[in-house]
Amino acid sequence: KFSIFKTLVLFYLLSMKVIENLKNKVNKNTNLIKRGRWINLSFIFGVNEKEFIFKIVDGKINSISQKKVDTEFGIFKISSSLENWEKHWLKIPPRDFHDLFAMLSKKLIKLDGDLKPLMQNLQYFKDLIASNRAKK
Repeated sequence: KFSIFKTLVLFYLLSMKVIENLKNKVNKNTNLIKRGRWINLSFIFGVNEKEFIFKIVDGKINSISQKKVDTEFGIFKISSSLENWEKHWLKIPPRDFHDLFAMLSKKLIKLDGDLKPLMQNLQYFKDLIASNRAKK
């Protein structure tokens, strides 16, 4: 049987692997980096109760760190459950999981904060988050 502790450890490791994988895919995508070359900000990406601060510099993910205290912040926050993100990242996502705004309209994700930078660079952020989408 899995204990709650083991379950939490597995969840944490899976979350970190997913997040690091996202960083690697984004930073290897020259078209995405070119599109985001003027973007310099930090935002929060939430997976269940975990929050990660993504620092974007010139369109690249410069760093990702787990949010540790409430005083750490990003300009905006996008959050959902790991299950919802995994569905979003399928090669062919199910209906309502294929796009951030489809997910938002079904209340599968939450957006908070100053959304102006997100809206000004919407395609960049949609592609950044979809970068974990399976290719095979």
